[in-house]
Amino acid sequence: MQLLDTFINANRLIFDNYKITLSKLFLVSSLGLFFTGCTTLGPNSGSLEKRSNKLSSGLQKAYAVSPSTANRLSPMIIQSADRYEVPPLLIAATIRQESNYNSYARSSGGAVGLAQIIPSYWRQACPGNLADEYTNIQCSAYILGHYNEMAGSWFKASAYYNVGPTGYKSSFWTRHKAKKYARSVKRFEKSLKKEL
Repeated sequence: MQLLDTFINANRLIFDNYKITLSKLFLVSSLGLFFTGCTTLGPNSGSLEKRSNKLSSGLQKAYAVSPSTANRLSPMIIQSADRYEVPPLLIAATIRQESNYNSYARSSGGAVGLAQIIPSYWRQACPGNLADEYTNIQCSAYILGHYNEMAGSWFKASAYYNVGPTGYKSSFWTRHKAKKYARSVKRFEKSLKKEL
């Protein structure tokens, strides 16, 4: 017990020298955890069910996604985010940008599903039926994670998602289009974060 008292007193002196008290330090760290913990959906912020419910509620408020769709897709988004270490809000915002949560969306360029993935391009990396919601979301998380490793930022990964790395580097106009797309995804991400 005496050793513990000595340790506490020694540390109190150190903190006093820097004009910081333990209570202030505790308050600052608690506030930091509170503000970062309020919107996080990462693997360390609770059970899959808890995080999925939180995301589902946010999708309904921010994007007007129906409760049944939000409840069905939220666990898939969280699991994919955990698996590929991608922010779940980025996946959710990408889906909002690409299909507005329409599982049956198809583009004239051959992109399919929620995250509008082109099967001919991603078939090897993402085997399976890309029209399937779970497979499509898993693949979008894989692509975003892969592009983040290449680009070094989530913003640029999002731009690559739109036009690919080669397209991004090919011309000013393509890069401009990709950055505009990434800014739109970022806005969707922020609006979702506000509702969590």
